[in-house]
Formats: sequence, structure tokens, C-alpha cells
Amino acid sequence: MRLHSLRITAFGPFGATQKVDFDALSSAGLFLLHGPTGAGKTSVLDAVCFALYGSVPGAREGRGLTLRSDHAAPDLPTEVILELTVGGRRLAVTRRPAQQRPKKGRRTGFVTDKAQSWLSEYDAGTGQWQALSRSHQEIGEEISGLVGMNREQFCQVVLLPQGDFARFLRADAEARGKLLGKLFDTRRFAAVEERLAELRRTAEQQVKAGDDRLLALAERMAEAAGPAAADWPRPEERPGDPGLAASVLSWAAVARSGARERRDIAALAVAATESRQAAARHVLEEQRELLRLQERFADTRRRADALDARREEYERLCARQDLARAADRVAPALALRGAADREHRAASRSYEETRGRLPAALADAGADQLAEREGRIRQELGGLDAARRAEHRSADITAERAALDREARADDELRQEADEWLAEWDTVRRRHQERIEAAQEAATRAGHLESQLEPARTRLDAARRRDELDRRVAAAKEAEQAARDRSSGARERWLDLRERRLTGIAAELAAGLCDGEACKVCGATEHPAPARAGAGHVDRAAEQQAETAYATADGARAQAESALARLRETLAAAQAEAGGATVTELAAQADELQRSYTAAHTGAGDMHAAREALDRAEREHTRRVDTREKAERRGAARTSHREALDRELASLEEELTRARGGAGSVQEQYGLLRHRAELLAGAAEAVRTYEATAERLKEADGALADASFKAGFATPQEAGAALLDDVRQRELQHRIDAWQAERAAVAERLRESEAADAAQRPAADPQAAQAALAAAERAQRDATSSYDAARERCAALARLDRQAEAEARGLGPLRAEYERVARLAGLTAGTSADNERKMRLESYVLAARLEQVAAAATARLHRMSDGRYTLVHSDERTAGTGSRRAGLGLHVVDSWTGRERDTSTLSGGETFFASLALALGLADVVTDEAGGVRLDTLFIDEGFGSLDDQTLDEVIDVLDALRERNRNVGIVSHVGDLRQRIGTRLEVVKQRNGSAVRHHL
Repeated sequence: MRLHSLRITAFGPFGATQKVDFDALSSAGLFLLHGPTGAGKTSVLDAVCFALYGSVPGAREGRGLTLRSDHAAPDLPTEVILELTVGGRRLAVTRRPAQQRPKKGRRTGFVTDKAQSWLSEYDAGTGQWQALSRSHQEIGEEISGLVGMNREQFCQVVLLPQGDFARFLRADAEARGKLLGKLFDTRRFAAVEERLAELRRTAEQQVKAGDDRLLALAERMAEAAGPAAADWPRPEERPGDPGLAASVLSWAAVARSGARERRDIAALAVAATESRQAAARHVLEEQRELLRLQERFADTRRRADALDARREEYERLCARQDLARAADRVAPALALRGAADREHRAASRSYEETRGRLPAALADAGADQLAEREGRIRQELGGLDAARRAEHRSADITAERAALDREARADDELRQEADEWLAEWDTVRRRHQERIEAAQEAATRAGHLESQLEPARTRLDAARRRDELDRRVAAAKEAEQAARDRSSGARERWLDLRERRLTGIAAELAAGLCDGEACKVCGATEHPAPARAGAGHVDRAAEQQAETAYATADGARAQAESALARLRETLAAAQAEAGGATVTELAAQADELQRSYTAAHTGAGDMHAAREALDRAEREHTRRVDTREKAERRGAARTSHREALDRELASLEEELTRARGGAGSVQEQYGLLRHRAELLAGAAEAVRTYEATAERLKEADGALADASFKAGFATPQEAGAALLDDVRQRELQHRIDAWQAERAAVAERLRESEAADAAQRPAADPQAAQAALAAAERAQRDATSSYDAARERCAALARLDRQAEAEARGLGPLRAEYERVARLAGLTAGTSADNERKMRLESYVLAARLEQVAAAATARLHRMSDGRYTLVHSDERTAGTGSRRAGLGLHVVDSWTGRERDTSTLSGGETFFASLALALGLADVVTDEAGGVRLDTLFIDEGFGSLDDQTLDEVIDVLDALRERNRNVGIVSHVGDLRQRIGTRLEVVKQRNGSAVRHHL
């Protein structure tokens, strides 16, 4: 992969568009990226990473890096364009992050644009760029596939962060494992560990679940066995113990045998109680039969006495039955005469009623005369049909004329209302237009006031800050003066103590003199009169303490002066921004502007409502004009229609006058005639019915008298009195039959010998026999219940035992699988005794990768250290690491001493070139691991300031060796010596309006 050019716009510290020509910088093979701290050297590398992967390196992204430049113009979008060649293809990647831009047109505020990406490829045949994709996901997959590395690998391999590898050198096994795991993607081995651990947990849960089920079955067996289970010792194993299944099955066998023994004993007790129950039931049946026979004989005697007492009543019932049977022969004649009498009375009532409604001249008329008169009236009704239709039409015309009058009145009201409304139209339209113009003026005034409101608020805020800063400056002045006074006092005390110590320094020197030893001042070995410390002597510790107090006080004074200066600068800015007005004045101005703006904004808000009101008024004007015109057209049509109706009504009135006669209307005349016809028809029918029923009644009287005489009755009335209906005859027969049946039954029972013999025996006592049977049944139920319980316990224990055996058989393979998986999981997790080094599977794989990295790094470390140092991998456990596992140790072998030591013992410069060699070696190994994509451009970030001149030359030689392999190396550093050693440079210049890049080729 080779970088060609990078175009940065409004990104990080770069406010304008900057272009980096990597082709020109790479022509020398080794180039320097330098500039002052904070200028944006690392931001150039961030832009490369952002162009490729859509995000900056992870550490800076985690700190909330803002991609958009604070120096950029609001309408200049943040954009990064990178041209590179990878996999034999020349590509251009364009990235824009999500960012805010001003709204278009006259609208205020900002709108957020979504993140955008473009990917293009250069076609050498046509010399044109061809667009490939605008999808973030597709571009990310394409770049990752071509480069062969994810973002973390790219940042570690191409953008070599020296600080990270210095920490990597000194890190423990866990920290190294995290970094190597990201670079070499050993997640699949960690997934294997996790999967085996999950399988182990699952198998363990299955085994414990099976053991829990076995123990639950044992508890159910104990419940099924009842109180006897307390005599059998329960299994002591817990879930997970290997011998739990055998213990549960053994305990189940003992419980099952004891239950069967108790069942057999209960069966014998049931048989004994059943024999006693059968004997007691036989005695009870004998006593009940004796009692029945004795009671039957006594009841028979009582029934015989009762029959003898009711014999006279029986004879009277028989006589009454004979009389009723004779009357039955007269019943048809009686029924016929009664029906004829009823019909004749009904006909008589109808005849009298009809005669009362007829005219006096027809009161005694016969049926034929009445029928003839009805026919003449029917003929008159036929002649009135045409007149009835004419009368209906006359009524319709009258109703239609009334409707026309109502419509005329309604149209007159509509025209009058429309004329009144239209008379005010000019005034209404002018009022709406004035309302719209007022809203437009308010909108213009609101815009003008809004532009004045924000500066007024800004000045008010500045005035408030100014007043607050005045108070803070006054307080800071007092604090600064107090700090100055404390510093002066501490300095005077220190100088005083120093002077006093110098005055008594001889005594201090004399305290260290010994006979025979030379004096440090004069060299004499004899000390006849050494000086003695006087009162108020000051030693070195007191002087140093005073000096320290002075330094602390002076530092506090400097801080107070600095804080006061900062406050004064801030106060000056606030005063310049606020002007000379007070907070009260500025607040009043802002409030007045706010009230004016609110009123203008409210008035401007009426614009839409005013326009809608004008539109509604114009629509109403159009409707009113249309309504008036339609009403006038309907009035003309009604006038011609009313004249036609008047002519038709006049012709109909002559015909109706003739047809009505003396009635109020034709319909009334028609009703009177029809009523007379119906009355005459009913009267004729009533006369005929009266005459026919009188004849039938006379014939029925003769037949009844003849039938009564033949049946033996003197008169028909006597036959009617003797007659009974069917219900009463059946009741009489039932009473006679009941007496006869009772007499036969009593005679039959009196002939029974068993009842007569039982009556001679002592009285029966079934209650004593019932009590004896109840006692026997209770004993039998108790025995049966005990037997049933024992049998159910046996059945339940047998069923649970089968379940326990099935559970134990199923648990065997689960336990074997758990032991196998647990061994594998412990081996891969490094906790098994078989894993001597306690290395996890992922650590084992990473250890192999680390061994490759150490070998690749040593090739360059030899040259940088002049053959002194060699990096070696160690899989031994580090002392004092507690439970951490071995496999990721990294040591350095010093050929000067021949000893192997930890990398944390290297000096600052040694750590730098060791970490550089490690980074370069790691880049080679990761590149091979990622698919062998050639990396033609590398960046090395900082760390050169810790090297001496000789070591720096050796490091530069090693980097030059990378150029021999056609690889371009960019060094990111602010070390001044590198600018003398590396001629090709990219300088990042810090400016007020944003950083800029300059090429030095």
C-alpha cells in the first residue's frame, strides 16, 4: 500500500484546505513530519486513518475528538480526500463526517448534514476516475479487504505509536495479550475457550440437574413410603457426587421391600374383617324380613276393617253411576237443543240491533226488499269514482300553489339578505386589506427588532460579567497584596535565619571536628579552641525550612499575580464589549426591545389569518351574488307555472260542485253512500239468519222430548240434572274400582301363611343387628383403607424406582461427557493439572506470534544497539504475578553481560529503539498474518528526543534500510537535530486562523 496525496479541509486544526504530496515526500524514502506542539502533526495521521476507515485512531476517538475545525468558515464543509495504491489499484477515498452547516436562503440557524463517503478508481486506459460506491458499509468492506487489516491493526502497523510499544515492553502478560489479541485476531481461540467453558458449565448443570431429579425422586419415595421411611437411612451424597445414583437406587430397593411386607400383612387383616361383616349382614337381613312380615299382617287387618266401614258409600256410588249412564242416552239431544238455542238468541240480538239502525220506513222490511235497495245505492257509488279523482287533483293543485308561495317568500328573503350584505362589501374588503398591510408592517418591524435584540442581550451579559469581574478583581487585589505581604515576610525571615547561620557557621563546623583529623577549613589536625554554639544558633535544617516556606509563599504570590492579570484582561474585554452603560440601563433597553419584538412578532403572526379571512370574504361575496341571480330566475319560472295551475283549478271546480250534492266534498258523499249500502246488506243477512235459527230450535225441542221419554225420564229437565260430564264419570268409576281392588287385595293378603306365622313370633329388633353390622363394616373399611394405602405405596415406589433407574441410566453418559469436556476446558483455560505452564489456548497462540515478533524485532535491534541487545520470548511464569498465567513474557539479552533481564530495566533511549524495533517487527508479522499486503508507507510517531547522537545515527540507518526495500518512512517529531539529518520535510505551521502545511523537498 502506497499513499500518493492527502487533501484536508476544515479538519482538526486545519481551518482551510491543505494538501500533502506523499509522492514528493517519498521520493527520498525518508521524510520528517515536524512542527510545534499542538500544530497538528498527529492530525495528519488522523486524517489518513479517517479517510480509510471513517474514524480516527481509537485512543483519540475515545477522548471525544472533534473532527471539524474551529477555525473553518461556517459554510466550508469538513472533508478528507486520500489517494493511494493498494492491491495494484489506484483509489481515491473521500470522507465527510456528520456536521452542521448554516441553513440556506434567509433562514437562520443550522442544519445537520449526514456523514458521506465516496470511493473512486483511476482507469489508466481512459485516464478518468470512475465512481465505485457511496455506501459507508461497501467502502469500508472494500478498503478492509484490500488493505487486509482492520483499523486497530492499521494504526499499530502503519502509524507506529512509540509510546504504546514502550508501554508494551514494560507491560505484564495480560496487557500484552490484549494488544496482540487485537492485532492477530485470536478471537476464534478465545471463542474455543469460551465454548469449551460453556460446554463444561452446561454439562455440569445437566449432571447437577440429573442429580437433583434423583434426589427429588428419593424425596417422593420417602413421601410415598409414609412414616415407615424414617426407619431407613437416607443417601448422604449431594448433587455432583459420583456415588449419588447408586445410593439412591439402593435406598429405593430397601424402601420397596418394606412396603411390600406391610401390604401383605394388611391383606390378611382385610380377609378377616370381610368374614365378620358377612355374618353380621345375614343376621340383619333376617331381622328386617321378620319385621316386614309382622308389619304386613298388621296392615292387612287394618285395611279389612276400613273396607267394612265404607260399604254403604260404595253402594251409593253404584246407584249414581247407573242413573248417569241412562242420562248419557239423552245427551246428544240435549247438546243439539242447546246449540240451536244459542244460535237463535245470537241471531235475535243481531236482528234487533240492525233494525234499530235502519230508517223507520225499512224497520219491518224483508230480506229481499233490503237487498234491492242496496243494489240501487251501489250503482250511485260507481258514478262518483271520476269525481273523487278530480277532487284529489284539486287538492294537489292547492298544495302546489301553497308551496310556490313559500318558495317565493324564501327567495324574497334571500334577495333581501344578499342585497344588504353586498351593500357593505366595499367596507369589508377594505378592512381585511388594512389588516394584511398591518401584519406585513409588523413582520418587517419584528425582523429589524430581532437584529437589535441579540446585540443588546450580548451587551447586557457583558455588563453583568463586567460587574462580577469588578468584584472579583477587587478580591483578587486583596488576595495578591496578602500573598505579597506573606512572601515578603517569609523572605525576610529566611534571610535573617541565613545571616544568623552564617554568623554561627564556625560552631557548626566545629561540631564535626575530631582530634587527629584535618580541619576542612585550615587543614590543622589539632583543635585547641573550637567554637561553641551560642544562644539562638540556627542550624541548616531551620534555614532550609525557612527557605522552603519562602519558596511556597513566593509561588502563591506569583499565582495570585497571574490570576489578577487574567481577571484584568477578562474585565477589559467585558468593559469593551459592554461599553459605559449600567446593567440596569442595558436591562431596560433589552426588555423594551423584547416587548417591542414580542408585540411585532404577535402582529406578524396575524398575516396568515388575515389572508384567510380575506379569501373567505371574497368567496362569500361570490356566493351572495350567485344566490341573488338564482332567486330572480326561480321567481320568473314560478309566475308562469302558477297561471297554468289557476286555469286547471277553475275547470275542475264546476265538475266537483255537481258531484258533491249536499255533502261538503265528493269523498264525504262517497262515504255516506257506501255506509248505507253496507248497513242494508248487513240488515238483509240478519233477517235471513233469524228466520233460519228459529226453525232449527223448534226441531231440536221435539227431538229432546222424545229422547227423554225413551230413557225413562219424566221430563227433559230431569234427564239434564242426572247427566254427568266425562271427568265426573271417570272420578266416580275410579272410586268404585278402588274399593273393589282394595277388597280383592285384602282378601289375597289374608290368605298368606308366612305373615300369619310371623305375627305369632316375638317382635323383631333390626336396630341391634344394624349396630353390629355397622361395627363390622367400620372394621372392614379400616382394614381395606390400610391395605389400599399399602398397595398404593408399593405401586408408587415401584413407579418411582423405575423412574430412578431410567434417570440413573440417562445420567451415566451425561457424567462421562461432563468429565471429558471438563478436562478439555481446564486444559484450554490453563487450570488443569495437565497444563504444566498454566497457559490458556489463546495465550499459547499469542506466545507463538510474540516469538515471531521478537525474532523479527531482534534483526533491527542488533543494528540499533550495535549488536548488544536481543529480544527473546519467555513462557515462564513471572514471580509475584499471583494467578496470572505464563506464555507472554518478553526479555532482553545483554551480550555485554551475557545475562537475560526484564525489558523494564532498559534506559529511556534503549527503550525507544527497542520499542521501535518491536514495532517494525510487529508490522512485518502482522502484515504477513493479514495476507501479505505490501506496506510501502510507514509513520513513526515521536520518541527520538531520548536518543544520543550515536544512537540516533544508528536508528536513522535502520530506517534507511527500510528505504532499500522500497518502503517510505515518515518520522513524526519536533526534535531539532532531525531537521539537519533529514532533508525532505513536511512542516506543520501553527497560525491564528488555523494550521497550514509546507513542503521542504
